[in-house]
Amino acid sequence: MRVQQHELDQLMKECASDAVQTAEEEFNVKLDLTQDSVANVDDVLLSFVDKYHDKALEDNAVFTICNIYGAYIGEVFKKMIGGTWRYDQSNPDAPFVVLDVNENSYAFSGICYERLVNNSNISVKAYFDKALANHAQ
Repeated sequence: MRVQQHELDQLMKECASDAVQTAEEEFNVKLDLTQDSVANVDDVLLSFVDKYHDKALEDNAVFTICNIYGAYIGEVFKKMIGGTWRYDQSNPDAPFVVLDVNENSYAFSGICYERLVNNSNISVKAYFDKALANHAQ
């Protein structure tokens, strides 16, 4: 499947918008596309498990949650630093989206997955801050 760049860019903006709306509606958390708001994503991810328990960890839910919040974090990063979304199909059974910035690629959805599913001590904010540090002048 070939994805046009403008379609991918639009999809990621829409996913980020969904993250903002869901955080507000589900948890009364405001996400405002600022660097400071990225820390709120750490809390929102764990709030899904607190509120929905095992249902939040079902495959479809995990996929949606991680993709919309990964898009949100990526859009904040893109607004600050720049970058280009890329749909990676190197493994046709498990395609994914990353944000390419110069020679670096950031899997923001992947770090959301790690926090939500594997280790609640992993911080998306810490990952975001490390990514920013890679581009500090």
